[in-house]
Amino acid sequence: MLVSAKEMLTKAREGKYAVGQFNINNLEWTKAILQTAQELNSPVILGVSEGAGKYMCGFKTVADMVKAMVEELKITVPVALHLDHGSYEGAKKCIEAGFSSIMFDGSHYAIEENIEKTKELVETCNKLGLSLEAEVGSIGGEEDGVVGLGECADPAECKMIADLGVTMLAAGIGNIHGKYPANWPGLRFDVLASIKEKVGDMPLVLHGGTGIPAEMIKEAISLGVAKINVNTECQLAFAEATRKYIEAGKDLEGKGFDPRKLLAPGAEAIKATVKEKMELFGSINKA
Repeated sequence: MLVSAKEMLTKAREGKYAVGQFNINNLEWTKAILQTAQELNSPVILGVSEGAGKYMCGFKTVADMVKAMVEELKITVPVALHLDHGSYEGAKKCIEAGFSSIMFDGSHYAIEENIEKTKELVETCNKLGLSLEAEVGSIGGEEDGVVGLGECADPAECKMIADLGVTMLAAGIGNIHGKYPANWPGLRFDVLASIKEKVGDMPLVLHGGTGIPAEMIKEAISLGVAKINVNTECQLAFAEATRKYIEAGKDLEGKGFDPRKLLAPGAEAIKATVKEKMELFGSINKA
């Protein structure tokens, strides 16, 4: 049973912790994240980018797989299935496919168009009981091949979008996707504080959670961040564990080439990364 992210994020904001959104790329990824959430009694958000959705044969395939897995693995903690950085068309497709949460990223549109499209999606999501995330001020880093340093959102624009009735708001505060460069100046807590002042109790979302120092994560949570997105870190952990397995020649021993054995160390590495993040975000035993 998938749930909207609304209740879990309201609780997180009030309890001064954050719920992790961990992006999924395939069955192993999904299973590792769900099992870890259950084991640690933590709510969890499974993020699906449009590219990953396409890779996994469409959003319906993803939604059906996740629902079946939640049932089969007897997952009782709250699980939201969330479109990550969705286009307007992608958001509509995910609503049809049975996702329980949607992100519409209208940050590249002029603010008027972002407002107009977000407003329409708020109405649809409210009717269906889905949560909706909107974005103001694009998040830097490599996204679809474009690399940029993190921009900061305009607090007044944040208020305009928050007032439309979205569930949560992603606002750029100098954070970026992917690995952080050596010259990264850090998160802008002054901007975060002024956004918080404008939007009040709206749960805020921090994208690009990979590589932000723990102290900064904790400070961001204290200032109203209730959802933190993690993707690159799980990918790096998975790749490293898989490389070590092959470099050690394990795939040549017995039936070590069996994909179930070959992918097992990577899946364990994802579990360890998710656990580490859930500890840092404070969501353990909050289900």
